[in-house]
Amino acid sequence: MIRLINIVAIALFVMTIIILFKFNLVCEVIINGETVGYVANKEEFELKVNEIINKEEEAKLFTVIENMPEYSLKFVDKSEQTNEEVILAKLQDSSETTYKLYAVTLDGEEKAVLASLEEAEKIVDEMTEKYEDEIDLEIGITEVVTTDKENETTVKVASADIDTEIEKKKEEIEAEIEEKKEIESHTVQGVYLEVTPVSGIITSRFGNRESIRSSSHTGLDIAAPYGTPIKAAAGGTVTFSGYSGGYGYVVKLDNGNGVETYYGHCSKLYVSTGEKVEAGDTIAAVGSTGNSTGNHLHFEVRVNGAVINPQNYLYN
Repeated sequence: MIRLINIVAIALFVMTIIILFKFNLVCEVIINGETVGYVANKEEFELKVNEIINKEEEAKLFTVIENMPEYSLKFVDKSEQTNEEVILAKLQDSSETTYKLYAVTLDGEEKAVLASLEEAEKIVDEMTEKYEDEIDLEIGITEVVTTDKENETTVKVASADIDTEIEKKKEEIEAEIEEKKEIESHTVQGVYLEVTPVSGIITSRFGNRESIRSSSHTGLDIAAPYGTPIKAAAGGTVTFSGYSGGYGYVVKLDNGNGVETYYGHCSKLYVSTGEKVEAGDTIAAVGSTGNSTGNHLHFEVRVNGAVINPQNYLYN
């Protein structure tokens, strides 16, 4: 009996030696029911997983890993390599970080997103001080909660090179504000006069009194070579296209909201009454018809029938 026990003990010892020689005892890592690899030390590996979750970042709220790993001890052939770094990379890719950022808004629309409330306030204060007396524009701040996967470019603003990014955002906002100012300065009664009809020298300004006319000048005269294309300052409907007394050949446009634009002394007319045109469309050519002493465009703007100075909106 003792001999049998000794034989069994020797057999178990030999088997153990064989197992230890051929196999390693490792920790199997399972994610979402699938084996993704093996690690030598479970405790050390879990510490590295926690480092992913607890990594400190500016503006970070929290990080979650959707499918946390499960573990199981297992003997594997010594030819099977542990792959801790590969598994950690997979967990990193599956992690999701949520940030609280701050958006600078113009009239409620997000224009720049920053990691720091202080930096967002700095932009708002500078923009407000610069433009509050020049343009009717609401500049504000709103909180933005986002994840790195949803908005990677936004999260990059939380980098160490924040000053460069802030300057870039400020330049973008200033450019947009300047564009908004430009639009406002060219807007009459809600109609944007976005195109100068012709380029040239102003030879007679609004309100001038001259010997060739019996009353003050109702528009601007812009000298240009004969045949120069005349473009619509804004979109609208042609209400008249033909010859009309002192205007000579003239095009009249109804631009909406009570705004009308006149284009007089033309040599040729390219549009007809009732036709719709867009801003920038060629509607006529420069000439010297009607009460005129040389080739030029008479450009006139009316609001609800009353003439106003076109130079307040174009050619300024």
